[in-house]
Amino acid sequence: MTVISARLDPSAPEAAIAAMASAVTNWGRWGQDDALGTLNLIDETARTRAAGLVRTGVSVSLSLPFDMNGPQQGWRRRTNPVHTMLDTGTDAERGVQGFPHGIGGADDVIAMPLQCSTQWDGLGHIFDHGVAWNGRPAGDVVTSDGDLVTGIEHAASVITGRGVLLDLGRHVSPATGELDDGYAITVDDLESCVDAQGPTSAVGPGDILLVRTGQLTRARRDGWGEYAGGPAPGMSFTTAPWIHARDIAAIATDTWGFEVRPNEFDDAFQPLHQVAIPHMGLTIGEMWDLDRLAQICAAERRYEFLLTAAPLPITGAVGSPINPIALL
Repeated sequence: MTVISARLDPSAPEAAIAAMASAVTNWGRWGQDDALGTLNLIDETARTRAAGLVRTGVSVSLSLPFDMNGPQQGWRRRTNPVHTMLDTGTDAERGVQGFPHGIGGADDVIAMPLQCSTQWDGLGHIFDHGVAWNGRPAGDVVTSDGDLVTGIEHAASVITGRGVLLDLGRHVSPATGELDDGYAITVDDLESCVDAQGPTSAVGPGDILLVRTGQLTRARRDGWGEYAGGPAPGMSFTTAPWIHARDIAAIATDTWGFEVRPNEFDDAFQPLHQVAIPHMGLTIGEMWDLDRLAQICAAERRYEFLLTAAPLPITGAVGSPINPIALL
């Protein structure tokens, strides 16, 4: 494995991204027609092993609410969900629904960007110089008809496996449980967190890694502010080889953008995304609510669990809202 220095030249994002992409590429690993990337690492054996982790039956939703009180502020036309009732109890009481023998009902509709709340970034979400996952031309993959090759529907039955929580907020900042905005989580941070939390935190092939920074805790207390797109703690660009070497199947955080913001280069936008999705084939989750799970894991001193996080099978979508469930 090519070694990438932890010392980044802030003035040279292009060179760093190219070198990192070469170091962690998975192009061709699962064949030319692959549509799953690292999710291929969650096989039947991995799921069977993960099912054996259920001991107490405690079920924890890791999703934010899908409502108008979410974090979005309109960046690139991303809005919070708009929920509208089509039929209501008032309509039923007044007899205006047109149904026979007194039956009534309620119906509703929701309009929202697919990545406005707790969600997965699919493999068609990010490109590198016009190239998508597995070396395909981006224009051949995603058109006005959607993602024709790696649409999120391919993952609909895949993402059930061993989840591992690394609570970096509590590990690095035990007094508050929250990393400061702009804090870059390094490989040393990840490794020391694993050591501190114990053997159930060991991360290996096919695992779904959840990283809690505590930023969501702070946003709940102080208001959303710039949570959607502003400064945030997150993964350092230099963690890509660590993720790649451990064959992590997917990774999710409690932040809007997964990686540290501001990014670690002078003129850059989400450089770790630019490597992880189109080159590594890594599915990335964002805006996950990890607070209650972290409390339970800390109380039980157990940081592994069965995790199911199926995307909605929206044909051709490059991302999907989800309601991840951790079962302990």
